[in-house]
Amino acid sequence: MPLHAIPGYSRLNRNHKLSAAAVAAGGAAAVVFAIVPGSANAEPTHAATAQNVKPVAYHVVDDSSAYSLVDNAAAEAQNAELTQNSTRAAEQASASAFAAKKQAEGDAKAAAQAKAKAAADAAARAKEAAKNKATQAASRSSERQPVTYANNLDGWIRESLSIMKKHGIPGSYEGIKRNVIRESGGNPRAINNWDVNAQNGIPSKGLLQVIQPTFDQYHVEGTANDLYDPVANIVAACNYAADKYGSMDNVDSAY
Repeated sequence: MPLHAIPGYSRLNRNHKLSAAAVAAGGAAAVVFAIVPGSANAEPTHAATAQNVKPVAYHVVDDSSAYSLVDNAAAEAQNAELTQNSTRAAEQASASAFAAKKQAEGDAKAAAQAKAKAAADAAARAKEAAKNKATQAASRSSERQPVTYANNLDGWIRESLSIMKKHGIPGSYEGIKRNVIRESGGNPRAINNWDVNAQNGIPSKGLLQVIQPTFDQYHVEGTANDLYDPVANIVAACNYAADKYGSMDNVDSAY
């Protein structure tokens, strides 16, 4: 019987078809063997043999369930692998997200610190600028408003020192006061009528006992043009002492 005549042959898989072909081949061999020439009773034997040969039985094994199990196992394995890969990917994504979050938090913290530092620096600069501005304003205000000095020896010396500073004339409070006390005792109207200058008609006058020619030569602009004026007398005498002795501080006797 031809193989394609077998019922259900077209639905068999490759292994089933090979099995059916083997069975068919075996049956044909048996028939050939029975009719080998040389037998005396060849034809009757062939008939007997043909009558005694039973059709070879075959049946198709339906292993679709086994294939289904294999397919299911393969699918499960693939799903397990996909699940494992997905888990690793999720863990990696979670780790990356955590690292990115930490980086973002660090960047935000650094930015906040930099911003706070910049604000603090700006505030410090603004404070320093305001302080300088206030100092300059106070300085200008003090320059606009003349200082009032007491009308006594202390006030005269202090005012004289202020004028001397503007003109670069050296001298100290202590040096001036020491010489004033020795020369006039602090009397701005003091006059010497007995020394050689008096004998020459030019007596020494004022707090530091200055003669008129010396006062006229060393008079400082901005002070009164009066030998008896205490401030004008002190400043002119200190100007003279700076020229002759370096400073009134270096004078310890008549000069």
